[in-house]
Amino acid sequence: MLRSMITAANTMNQLQQQLDVISHNIANVNTNGYKRRQTTFGELLVQQFDNLPSGEQNRLTPDGVRYGVGAKLAATSLVLKQGALIDTGRQLDVALTKEGQFFRVLVQEENGTPFIRYTRDGAFYLSPAAENPNLLMLVTSEGYPVLNSNNEPIFINDNFKEIEISPTGTITVIAENGDIAQTVDLGVTTIERPQLLESLGENLYGLPNFVNEDDVAVNMVGNLREQIGMQQFALEQSNVDLTTEMTDMLITQRSYQMNAKSISVSDQMLGLINGIR
Repeated sequence: MLRSMITAANTMNQLQQQLDVISHNIANVNTNGYKRRQTTFGELLVQQFDNLPSGEQNRLTPDGVRYGVGAKLAATSLVLKQGALIDTGRQLDVALTKEGQFFRVLVQEENGTPFIRYTRDGAFYLSPAAENPNLLMLVTSEGYPVLNSNNEPIFINDNFKEIEISPTGTITVIAENGDIAQTVDLGVTTIERPQLLESLGENLYGLPNFVNEDDVAVNMVGNLREQIGMQQFALEQSNVDLTTEMTDMLITQRSYQMNAKSISVSDQMLGLINGIR
């Protein structure tokens, strides 16, 4: 097999992975709080053939010939750029306005083990609590309990008039007579190393098992709550730029086609060689 076929096949496999990332970004262009991912490429192993005499004058490149074996997808990084805010007029819609901050939610795994996950989607709802029908639990659009600053689910009495959420994440429940019936702080976490976050589906993120959460996740409690940025009656849109993603997709497809053509031409060359034999 010709080296050109090996190089092209290696690169096509990596370009397919890039297309998967781009298509995932495009599919989530309307997902609240979604953060796009971008890819970077690196070179695979390179062979150096020193077939020229050393000591040549005015040479700007290394002596000899360098043969590569294709490119690889070096990294897929999370882009935390703030998405656009849209006004919804809904009192349980909340948008985070600072990068790197996430809501905390509770997720039950298949084996029943609870885990804390992170999301930027602030479209919350009230669901009747299983233990007490007079209590309503604050949940995400997928039904996961939203946690407070003490990592406990948030319950609200069902006889309230309205709910106010401050820019620092304090929920104030107003009773029907106009008095304050309840206050609770939304659980907000700042991820100091966001590139460690793993996408877990359903607009949730988590940290890998080998990472100590205390080293990279800072729960915004006490005086740190003044650093929280939040806006009620609004939702954060995804930070996906559809024009950029479509352009990247076209470039990647052209690169894929070029490498496929390289394999086709190499196959024709092998046919000619066999014909000469």
